[in-house]
Amino acid sequence: MTSRNRVLTALSHKEPDRIPRDLGGTESSGLVALALHNLNKHLDIKGSVKVFEPYQYVAYPGDMLKKLFKIDTANLTPEPARWIERKNPSGFTVLLPEKWREEQDKDGSTVVRNDDGKIVARRPAGSHYFFSENPPLKNVSNPSQLSRYEKTIFSFDYPFFADESLDSMRKRSAEMHESGECVVFNLCCHILAAGQILRGYENFMVDLLSDKKLANTLLDLLMEGYLRRIDTLSPLLKDSVDLILLNDDLGTQNGPMLSPAVYREMIKPCQKKLFGHAKKSFGKPILMHSCGGMSEFIPDLIEIGVDALNPVQLSAAGMDIKYLKGVFGREIAFWGGGVDTQTVLNRKEPSEIEEYVLRNVEVLAKDGGFVFCQVHNIQPDVPPENIEAMYKALDRFSVRTGEKAERCGKERRDYDGQERKRLRMGDTRRGPAAPGKGKAERA
Repeated sequence: MTSRNRVLTALSHKEPDRIPRDLGGTESSGLVALALHNLNKHLDIKGSVKVFEPYQYVAYPGDMLKKLFKIDTANLTPEPARWIERKNPSGFTVLLPEKWREEQDKDGSTVVRNDDGKIVARRPAGSHYFFSENPPLKNVSNPSQLSRYEKTIFSFDYPFFADESLDSMRKRSAEMHESGECVVFNLCCHILAAGQILRGYENFMVDLLSDKKLANTLLDLLMEGYLRRIDTLSPLLKDSVDLILLNDDLGTQNGPMLSPAVYREMIKPCQKKLFGHAKKSFGKPILMHSCGGMSEFIPDLIEIGVDALNPVQLSAAGMDIKYLKGVFGREIAFWGGGVDTQTVLNRKEPSEIEEYVLRNVEVLAKDGGFVFCQVHNIQPDVPPENIEAMYKALDRFSVRTGEKAERCGKERRDYDGQERKRLRMGDTRRGPAAPGKGKAERA
Protein backbone atom coordinates (compact mmCIF):
# COMPACT_ATOMS: atom_id res chain seq x y z
CA MET A 1 0.00 0.00 0.00
CA THR A 2 1.44 3.40 -0.94
CA SER A 3 1.55 6.24 1.56
CA ARG A 4 -1.17 8.00 -0.39
CA ASN A 5 -3.44 4.97 -0.34
CA ARG A 6 -2.73 4.39 3.33
CA VAL A 7 -3.82 7.90 4.33
CA LEU A 8 -6.85 7.99 2.05
CA THR A 9 -7.96 4.54 3.24
CA ALA A 10 -7.84 5.79 6.83
CA LEU A 11 -9.81 8.91 5.89
CA SER A 12 -12.50 6.69 4.36
CA HIS A 13 -12.89 5.08 7.81
CA LYS A 14 -11.28 1.79 6.91
CA GLU A 15 -8.21 0.26 8.52
CA PRO A 16 -5.15 0.40 6.21
CA ASP A 17 -2.17 -1.97 6.38
CA ARG A 18 -0.78 0.14 9.22
CA ILE A 19 -1.55 3.45 10.88
CA PRO A 20 -0.57 6.31 8.54
CA ARG A 21 1.92 8.78 9.98
CA ASP A 22 2.30 12.52 9.56
CA LEU A 23 5.35 14.51 10.56
CA GLY A 24 5.66 17.91 8.91
CA GLY A 25 2.81 17.41 6.46
CA THR A 26 1.31 20.65 7.75
CA GLU A 27 2.61 23.75 9.51
CA SER A 28 1.08 22.42 12.75
CA SER A 29 2.19 18.79 12.76
CA GLY A 30 5.97 18.92 12.49
CA LEU A 31 8.98 20.16 14.42
CA VAL A 32 10.20 23.63 15.25
CA ALA A 33 13.75 24.30 14.09
CA LEU A 34 15.55 23.74 17.40
CA ALA A 35 13.71 20.46 18.03
CA LEU A 36 14.64 19.27 14.52
CA HIS A 37 18.27 20.37 14.97
CA ASN A 38 18.51 18.45 18.26
CA LEU A 39 16.88 15.36 16.76
CA ASN A 40 19.12 15.36 13.68
CA LYS A 41 22.18 15.70 15.91
CA HIS A 42 20.99 12.84 18.11
CA LEU A 43 20.42 10.59 15.08
CA ASP A 44 23.57 11.76 13.28
CA ILE A 45 21.54 13.01 10.31
CA LYS A 46 23.31 15.64 8.23
CA GLY A 47 21.56 18.35 6.26
CA SER A 48 20.09 21.83 6.44
CA VAL A 49 17.23 22.97 8.65
CA LYS A 50 14.87 24.66 6.21
CA VAL A 51 12.30 26.88 7.96
CA PHE A 52 9.22 27.10 5.74
CA GLU A 53 6.94 28.73 8.35
CA PRO A 54 9.07 31.35 10.08
CA TYR A 55 6.46 32.76 12.48
CA GLN A 56 6.55 29.47 14.40
CA TYR A 57 10.00 28.57 13.03
CA VAL A 58 8.67 25.25 11.72
CA ALA A 59 11.10 23.32 9.53
CA TYR A 60 10.78 20.53 6.97
CA PRO A 61 11.77 17.21 8.59
CA GLY A 62 13.94 16.07 5.65
CA ASP A 63 13.89 12.89 3.59
CA MET A 64 16.19 10.80 5.80
CA LEU A 65 14.14 11.48 8.92
CA LYS A 66 10.88 10.79 7.11
CA LYS A 67 12.21 7.48 5.84
CA LEU A 68 13.48 6.49 9.28
CA PHE A 69 10.12 7.17 10.92
CA LYS A 70 8.02 5.82 8.00
CA ILE A 71 6.23 9.12 7.37
CA ASP A 72 3.42 9.06 4.79
CA THR A 73 2.81 12.76 4.14
CA ALA A 74 4.36 15.52 2.06
CA ASN A 75 3.84 19.22 2.67
CA LEU A 76 2.97 21.52 -0.22
CA THR A 77 3.15 25.09 1.06
CA PRO A 78 3.93 28.21 -1.02
CA GLU A 79 7.70 28.70 -0.89
CA PRO A 80 10.19 31.50 -1.55
CA ALA A 81 12.02 31.72 -4.84
CA ARG A 82 15.29 31.85 -2.88
CA TRP A 83 16.47 30.71 0.54
CA ILE A 84 19.14 32.40 2.65
CA GLU A 85 21.29 31.12 5.51
CA ARG A 86 20.97 32.76 8.89
CA LYS A 87 22.43 31.98 12.28
CA ASN A 88 19.67 31.05 14.71
CA PRO A 89 19.79 32.63 18.22
CA SER A 90 20.34 29.09 19.54
CA GLY A 91 23.62 28.98 17.64
CA PHE A 92 22.94 26.86 14.57
CA THR A 93 22.32 27.77 10.95
CA VAL A 94 18.90 27.66 9.32
CA LEU A 95 17.60 28.35 5.83
CA LEU A 96 14.97 31.08 5.70
CA PRO A 97 12.93 32.68 2.91
CA GLU A 98 14.93 35.50 1.36
CA LYS A 99 12.20 38.07 2.01
CA TRP A 100 11.98 37.13 5.70
CA ARG A 101 14.59 39.70 6.78
CA GLU A 102 15.26 39.59 10.50
CA GLU A 103 16.86 42.52 12.29
CA GLN A 104 17.51 43.48 15.89
CA ASP A 105 15.29 46.14 17.44
CA LYS A 106 16.48 48.53 20.12
CA ASP A 107 14.63 46.61 22.85
CA GLY A 108 16.55 43.40 22.08
CA SER A 109 13.72 41.76 20.17
CA THR A 110 13.95 40.58 16.57
CA VAL A 111 11.65 42.18 14.00
CA VAL A 112 10.68 41.51 10.40
CA ARG A 113 9.50 44.19 7.99
CA ASN A 114 7.42 43.82 4.85
CA ASP A 115 8.31 45.34 1.49
CA ASP A 116 6.94 48.68 2.68
CA GLY A 117 9.32 48.74 5.62
CA LYS A 118 6.58 48.21 8.20
CA ILE A 119 7.18 45.83 11.10
CA VAL A 120 4.87 42.85 10.65
CA ALA A 121 6.40 40.35 13.08
CA ARG A 122 8.33 40.50 16.35
CA ARG A 123 10.17 37.85 18.35
CA PRO A 124 10.73 38.99 21.96
CA ALA A 125 14.21 38.49 23.34
CA GLY A 126 14.61 34.92 24.56
CA SER A 127 11.53 33.65 22.68
CA HIS A 128 11.46 31.00 19.96
CA TYR A 129 8.53 32.48 18.04
CA PHE A 130 7.36 35.58 16.20
CA PHE A 131 4.05 37.33 16.77
CA SER A 132 2.08 39.39 14.27
CA GLU A 133 2.33 43.14 14.80
CA ASN A 134 0.66 46.28 13.47
CA PRO A 135 -2.76 45.03 12.30
CA PRO A 136 -3.32 46.80 8.96
CA LEU A 137 -7.04 47.41 9.57
CA LYS A 138 -6.73 48.40 13.20
CA ASN A 139 -8.01 51.94 12.72
CA VAL A 140 -10.89 51.15 10.37
CA SER A 141 -14.13 52.37 11.91
CA ASN A 142 -16.59 52.17 9.01
CA PRO A 143 -17.30 49.37 6.51
CA SER A 144 -16.93 51.83 3.62
CA GLN A 145 -13.26 52.32 4.53
CA LEU A 146 -12.44 48.68 3.81
CA SER A 147 -12.44 49.24 0.05
CA ARG A 148 -9.13 51.10 0.46
CA TYR A 149 -7.55 47.89 1.74
CA GLU A 150 -8.80 45.44 -0.90
CA LYS A 151 -5.30 44.47 -2.01
CA THR A 152 -4.29 43.68 1.58
CA ILE A 153 -7.46 41.70 2.25
CA PHE A 154 -7.50 39.76 -1.03
CA SER A 155 -3.89 38.64 -0.57
CA PHE A 156 -4.22 37.92 3.13
CA ASP A 157 -2.54 34.85 4.58
CA TYR A 158 -0.69 34.00 1.39
CA PRO A 159 2.82 34.49 2.83
CA PHE A 160 4.43 37.73 1.67
CA PHE A 161 7.79 35.92 1.67
CA ALA A 162 6.52 33.11 -0.61
CA ASP A 163 7.38 34.51 -4.02
CA GLU A 164 7.99 31.34 -6.04
CA SER A 165 6.18 31.17 -9.38
CA LEU A 166 3.00 29.16 -9.77
CA ASP A 167 4.81 26.97 -12.27
CA SER A 168 7.45 26.20 -9.66
CA MET A 169 4.78 25.18 -7.17
CA ARG A 170 3.06 23.03 -9.78
CA LYS A 171 6.33 21.19 -10.54
CA ARG A 172 7.06 20.62 -6.84
CA SER A 173 3.57 19.22 -6.37
CA ALA A 174 3.92 16.86 -9.33
CA GLU A 175 7.25 15.54 -8.00
CA MET A 176 5.75 14.89 -4.57
CA HIS A 177 2.77 13.13 -6.10
CA GLU A 178 4.95 10.85 -8.21
CA SER A 179 6.73 9.68 -5.05
CA GLY A 180 3.53 8.08 -3.76
CA GLU A 181 3.36 10.29 -0.66
CA CYS A 182 0.08 11.84 0.43
CA VAL A 183 0.43 15.48 -0.63
CA VAL A 184 -1.21 17.96 1.75
CA PHE A 185 -1.73 21.38 0.18
CA ASN A 186 -1.94 24.36 2.52
CA LEU A 187 -4.38 26.76 0.90
CA CYS A 188 -3.33 29.48 3.42
CA CYS A 189 -6.85 30.57 4.33
CA HIS A 190 -8.26 31.54 7.73
CA ILE A 191 -11.55 33.24 8.53
CA LEU A 192 -11.82 33.92 12.28
CA ALA A 193 -8.04 34.22 12.64
CA ALA A 194 -7.90 36.44 9.55
CA GLY A 195 -10.22 38.97 11.15
CA GLN A 196 -8.21 38.84 14.37
CA ILE A 197 -4.88 39.45 12.62
CA LEU A 198 -6.17 42.11 10.21
CA ARG A 199 -8.21 44.10 12.74
CA GLY A 200 -6.37 43.16 15.92
CA TYR A 201 -7.60 40.33 18.12
CA GLU A 202 -9.67 42.40 20.54
CA ASN A 203 -11.11 44.66 17.86
CA PHE A 204 -12.43 41.81 15.74
CA MET A 205 -13.90 39.85 18.64
CA VAL A 206 -15.79 43.02 19.62
CA ASP A 207 -16.83 43.53 15.97
CA LEU A 208 -18.47 40.10 15.95
CA LEU A 209 -20.80 41.27 18.72
CA SER A 210 -21.22 45.02 18.35
CA ASP A 211 -20.33 45.95 14.76
CA LYS A 212 -21.56 43.04 12.67
CA LYS A 213 -21.82 45.14 9.52
CA LEU A 214 -18.10 45.90 9.65
CA ALA A 215 -17.27 42.27 10.46
CA ASN A 216 -19.47 40.93 7.68
CA THR A 217 -18.07 43.36 5.11
CA LEU A 218 -14.54 42.30 6.00
CA LEU A 219 -15.48 38.62 5.84
CA ASP A 220 -17.16 39.09 2.46
CA LEU A 221 -14.01 40.67 1.05
CA LEU A 222 -11.86 37.90 2.51
CA MET A 223 -14.11 35.29 0.92
CA GLU A 224 -13.89 37.01 -2.45
CA GLY A 225 -10.10 36.87 -2.29
CA TYR A 226 -10.03 33.26 -1.11
CA LEU A 227 -12.41 32.04 -3.83
CA ARG A 228 -10.29 33.78 -6.46
CA ARG A 229 -7.22 32.04 -5.03
CA ILE A 230 -8.90 28.66 -5.29
CA ASP A 231 -9.95 29.35 -8.88
CA THR A 232 -6.36 30.24 -9.76
CA LEU A 233 -4.64 27.33 -8.02
CA SER A 234 -7.03 24.42 -8.45
CA PRO A 235 -6.52 23.95 -12.24
CA LEU A 236 -2.74 23.79 -11.65
CA LEU A 237 -2.68 21.50 -8.61
CA LYS A 238 -5.84 19.42 -8.38
CA ASP A 239 -4.30 16.40 -10.13
CA SER A 240 -1.21 16.29 -7.92
CA VAL A 241 -2.49 17.04 -4.40
CA ASP A 242 -4.41 14.64 -2.19
CA LEU A 243 -5.73 16.76 0.65
CA ILE A 244 -6.58 20.43 1.18
CA LEU A 245 -5.52 22.02 4.47
CA LEU A 246 -7.57 24.87 5.92
CA ASN A 247 -6.89 26.51 9.29
CA ASP A 248 -8.96 28.37 11.86
CA ASP A 249 -8.48 28.07 15.60
CA LEU A 250 -11.87 27.86 17.30
CA GLY A 251 -10.79 26.78 20.78
CA THR A 252 -8.64 27.76 23.73
CA GLN A 253 -7.15 25.60 26.46
CA ASN A 254 -10.35 25.95 28.48
CA GLY A 255 -12.99 25.64 25.78
CA PRO A 256 -14.47 27.46 22.76
CA MET A 257 -12.93 30.77 21.71
CA LEU A 258 -16.36 32.17 20.93
CA SER A 259 -19.90 31.09 21.64
CA PRO A 260 -21.44 28.48 19.33
CA ALA A 261 -24.23 30.98 18.57
CA VAL A 262 -21.80 33.67 17.36
CA TYR A 263 -19.81 31.09 15.44
CA ARG A 264 -22.91 29.79 13.64
CA GLU A 265 -24.09 33.28 12.78
CA MET A 266 -20.82 34.92 11.72
CA ILE A 267 -18.10 32.36 10.93
CA LYS A 268 -19.75 29.10 9.91
CA PRO A 269 -21.48 30.48 6.76
CA CYS A 270 -18.09 31.65 5.45
CA GLN A 271 -16.45 28.32 6.27
CA LYS A 272 -19.27 26.46 4.54
CA LYS A 273 -18.80 28.52 1.39
CA LEU A 274 -15.01 28.29 1.47
CA PHE A 275 -14.82 24.57 2.24
CA GLY A 276 -17.48 23.74 -0.32
CA HIS A 277 -15.75 25.68 -3.07
CA ALA A 278 -12.36 24.15 -2.24
CA LYS A 279 -13.80 20.65 -2.23
CA LYS A 280 -15.65 21.16 -5.51
CA SER A 281 -12.67 22.80 -7.23
CA PHE A 282 -9.95 20.38 -6.10
CA GLY A 283 -12.11 17.28 -5.68
CA LYS A 284 -10.14 16.32 -2.57
CA PRO A 285 -10.89 15.83 1.16
CA ILE A 286 -10.63 18.74 3.59
CA LEU A 287 -8.27 18.63 6.57
CA MET A 288 -9.02 21.35 9.10
CA HIS A 289 -6.67 22.55 11.81
CA SER A 290 -8.15 23.97 14.98
CA CYS A 291 -6.41 24.02 18.33
CA GLY A 292 -8.03 24.02 21.71
CA GLY A 293 -11.21 22.73 23.27
CA MET A 294 -13.45 22.89 20.22
CA SER A 295 -15.50 19.70 20.45
CA GLU A 296 -18.73 21.74 20.50
CA PHE A 297 -18.03 22.76 16.90
CA ILE A 298 -17.31 19.29 15.52
CA PRO A 299 -20.94 18.62 14.46
CA ASP A 300 -20.88 21.92 12.53
CA LEU A 301 -17.60 21.03 10.84
CA ILE A 302 -18.94 17.63 9.82
CA GLU A 303 -22.02 19.34 8.40
CA ILE A 304 -20.00 21.73 6.24
CA GLY A 305 -17.76 19.05 4.79
CA VAL A 306 -14.64 18.69 6.94
CA ASP A 307 -13.18 15.19 6.53
CA ALA A 308 -10.38 15.23 9.11
CA LEU A 309 -9.53 17.29 12.18
CA ASN A 310 -6.08 18.28 13.46
CA PRO A 311 -4.42 18.42 16.03
CA VAL A 312 -6.92 16.83 18.51
CA GLN A 313 -5.55 18.73 21.51
CA LEU A 314 -5.80 16.12 24.26
CA SER A 315 -5.02 18.52 27.10
CA ALA A 316 -7.79 21.01 26.24
CA ALA A 317 -11.25 20.99 27.78
CA GLY A 318 -13.74 18.57 26.22
CA MET A 319 -11.17 16.75 24.06
CA ASP A 320 -11.26 13.28 25.61
CA ILE A 321 -10.42 10.90 22.77
CA LYS A 322 -12.76 8.11 23.91
CA TYR A 323 -15.62 10.58 23.78
CA LEU A 324 -14.54 12.08 20.44
CA LYS A 325 -14.02 8.69 18.78
CA GLY A 326 -17.21 7.24 20.19
CA VAL A 327 -19.45 10.14 19.23
CA PHE A 328 -17.89 11.46 16.01
CA GLY A 329 -15.52 8.72 14.85
CA ARG A 330 -17.75 7.44 12.06
CA GLU A 331 -18.19 10.88 10.50
CA ILE A 332 -14.84 12.62 10.84
CA ALA A 333 -11.24 11.38 10.94
CA PHE A 334 -8.80 12.41 13.64
CA TRP A 335 -5.41 13.63 12.40
CA GLY A 336 -3.45 13.90 15.61
CA GLY A 337 -4.00 13.10 19.26
CA GLY A 338 -1.18 10.55 19.19
CA VAL A 339 0.53 12.00 22.26
CA ASP A 340 0.18 15.23 24.20
CA THR A 341 3.03 17.70 23.68
CA GLN A 342 2.29 19.99 26.63
CA THR A 343 2.76 17.58 29.52
CA VAL A 344 3.76 14.17 28.14
CA LEU A 345 6.13 14.22 25.16
CA ASN A 346 8.31 16.86 26.79
CA ARG A 347 8.29 15.58 30.38
CA LYS A 348 7.89 11.81 30.58
CA GLU A 349 10.48 9.07 30.26
CA PRO A 350 10.73 7.17 26.94
CA SER A 351 9.08 4.07 28.42
CA GLU A 352 6.16 6.18 29.58
CA ILE A 353 5.90 7.81 26.13
CA GLU A 354 5.43 4.40 24.55
CA GLU A 355 2.61 3.56 26.93
CA TYR A 356 0.83 6.85 26.29
CA VAL A 357 1.10 6.37 22.53
CA LEU A 358 -0.13 2.77 22.63
CA ARG A 359 -3.07 3.76 24.83
CA ASN A 360 -4.12 6.59 22.49
CA VAL A 361 -3.76 4.77 19.19
CA GLU A 362 -5.68 1.79 20.59
CA VAL A 363 -8.66 4.12 20.85
CA LEU A 364 -8.20 6.27 17.76
CA ALA A 365 -7.10 3.67 15.20
CA LYS A 366 -10.08 1.34 15.61
CA ASP A 367 -12.09 1.08 12.35
CA GLY A 368 -9.82 3.58 10.59
CA GLY A 369 -10.41 7.31 10.62
CA PHE A 370 -7.02 8.07 12.17
CA VAL A 371 -3.71 9.55 11.01
CA PHE A 372 -1.01 9.55 13.67
CA CYS A 373 0.86 12.63 14.72
CA GLN A 374 1.61 14.29 18.02
CA VAL A 375 -0.53 17.20 19.17
CA HIS A 376 0.74 20.21 17.18
CA ASN A 377 4.43 20.86 16.54
CA ILE A 378 7.21 19.22 18.53
CA GLN A 379 8.71 21.95 20.70
CA PRO A 380 12.34 22.68 21.70
CA ASP A 381 11.87 21.15 25.17
CA VAL A 382 11.14 17.65 23.80
CA PRO A 383 14.12 15.26 24.23
CA PRO A 384 15.07 13.46 21.00
CA GLU A 385 14.86 10.13 22.86
CA ASN A 386 11.16 10.77 23.44
CA ILE A 387 10.53 11.33 19.74
CA GLU A 388 12.22 8.01 19.01
CA ALA A 389 10.11 6.35 21.69
CA MET A 390 6.96 7.72 20.06
CA TYR A 391 7.75 6.01 16.76
CA LYS A 392 8.98 2.81 18.42
CA ALA A 393 5.57 2.57 20.07
CA LEU A 394 3.91 2.91 16.67
CA ASP A 395 6.12 0.15 15.32
CA ARG A 396 5.11 -2.06 18.25
CA PHE A 397 1.46 -1.36 17.61
CA SER A 398 1.85 -2.17 13.91
CA VAL A 399 3.53 -5.50 14.68
CA ARG A 400 0.85 -6.34 17.21
CA THR A 401 -2.04 -5.51 14.88
CA GLY A 402 -0.26 -7.22 12.00
CA GLU A 403 0.01 -10.44 14.02
CA LYS A 404 -3.66 -10.14 14.94
CA ALA A 405 -4.63 -9.65 11.29
CA GLU A 406 -2.48 -12.61 10.25
CA ARG A 407 -4.13 -14.80 12.90
CA CYS A 408 -7.62 -13.72 11.82
CA GLY A 409 -6.66 -14.29 8.18
CA LYS A 410 -5.51 -17.84 8.97
CA GLU A 411 -8.78 -18.54 10.82
CA ARG A 412 -10.70 -17.24 7.83
CA ARG A 413 -8.70 -19.37 5.39
CA ASP A 414 -9.21 -22.48 7.55
CA TYR A 415 -12.94 -21.81 7.73
CA ASP A 416 -13.23 -21.23 3.96
CA GLY A 417 -11.33 -24.45 3.29
CA GLN A 418 -13.66 -26.40 5.53
CA GLU A 419 -16.69 -24.89 3.83
CA ARG A 420 -15.42 -25.76 0.35
CA LYS A 421 -14.69 -29.33 1.46
CA ARG A 422 -18.16 -29.71 3.00
CA LEU A 423 -19.91 -28.39 -0.14
CA ARG A 424 -17.87 -30.69 -2.39
CA MET A 425 -19.20 -33.60 -0.33
CA GLY A 426 -22.78 -32.47 -1.00
CA ASP A 427 -23.50 -31.09 2.47
CA THR A 428 -25.54 -27.90 1.92
CA ARG A 429 -26.45 -27.29 5.56
CA ARG A 430 -25.37 -23.98 7.06
CA GLY A 431 -21.90 -24.35 8.48
CA PRO A 432 -20.52 -22.87 11.70
CA ALA A 433 -20.16 -19.11 11.90
CA ALA A 434 -17.12 -17.62 10.21
CA PRO A 435 -14.42 -16.28 12.54
CA GLY A 436 -15.36 -12.93 14.00
CA LYS A 437 -19.09 -13.16 13.20
CA GLY A 438 -21.65 -12.60 15.92
CA LYS A 439 -25.04 -14.14 16.56
CA ALA A 440 -26.90 -11.63 14.41
CA GLU A 441 -24.65 -12.43 11.45
CA ARG A 442 -25.01 -16.19 11.98
CA ALA A 443 -28.81 -16.09 11.89
